[in-house]
Amino acid sequence: MIVLRLPGGLSLRLRLRAVAVGLAGGLLALALGVLAVATGDYPIAPGDALRVLAGGGGPADRFIVTELRLPRLATALAAGAALGLAGAVFQSVTRNPLGSPDVLGVTSGAATGALVVVALGGDSAALGGAAVAGGLSTGALLYVLAGRPDAAGQRLVLVGIGITAILTGVNGWLLTRAPLTDAARAALWLTGSLDGRGWANALPLLAALVVLLPAVLLARAPALRLIEMGDDTAAALGVPVHRVRLGVLGAAVLLVSLAAAAAGPVSFLALTAPHLARRLTRAPGPNLLPAAALGAALLVAADQLAQHAVAGHQLPVGVVTGVLGGGYLAWLLTGERRGRR
Repeated sequence: MIVLRLPGGLSLRLRLRAVAVGLAGGLLALALGVLAVATGDYPIAPGDALRVLAGGGGPADRFIVTELRLPRLATALAAGAALGLAGAVFQSVTRNPLGSPDVLGVTSGAATGALVVVALGGDSAALGGAAVAGGLSTGALLYVLAGRPDAAGQRLVLVGIGITAILTGVNGWLLTRAPLTDAARAALWLTGSLDGRGWANALPLLAALVVLLPAVLLARAPALRLIEMGDDTAAALGVPVHRVRLGVLGAAVLLVSLAAAAAGPVSFLALTAPHLARRLTRAPGPNLLPAAALGAALLVAADQLAQHAVAGHQLPVGVVTGVLGGGYLAWLLTGERRGRR
């Protein structure tokens, strides 16, 4: 256990294995990032790509890397980290490995906000803001319907499943009301896509991560670990349970909404990354930093696979994360069933 003493009387306790997993995930994400900016229709040697990132290189390489590929990579890294962190928070608060934003309806709410804009004929600039508004509104509704201060555990999951079912029907209806070309554009966004992403997509999410990641790690991670032991136990140990739960859920909902606005509702990543982090660290608790690092690495890897898996075609990244995440979940459930036998 590593204890870091911070100004203001704060301290951060880090488990060595969690630090190792987080660093490994971060290094993997960076390595995959260099590969991402070096590969494509116009391949660039990794050394030349690093030279461009360091401020050198020729004009053609600089344009391709800094204007086309780097914004897409930044969006993938930020969205993956945001979804991994938010998924870890949701799973910790609900004390349920299936308590991800996909299951609880937050992702569907962001999609509803975006589809309202599409159905009304709005432009792409308004779509991102509507996705954020839809996700935040759904998160607030989820918290209210689940019982506000008592929103936790099974109740939160069951209410979220109901909200997801309702919003799925609403989203299908909104697609039928949109013009054909706008409906096709919305369908691509709904699968989760990083195609054509620029700095305008990445910067709001990066700014939110800069603010929220340290805040959740420093101020809320120890409290979340105690809340996983039960509300009564955490309250007896001096944790303001309801305030902490509201704060971390608000931060997680905002991150999911911004990630959906930037990359679309990428499926299964918010469930897979925290679960994989928990298995690799072999420790209870939210494992926030490893989940964020692994989420970033997984989304960059999925985007590379989406671009190169089928020759001549570029798959939406959400298709890849959906297939791989669904397969991972099925493998886990099958393994647990075999273990019970």
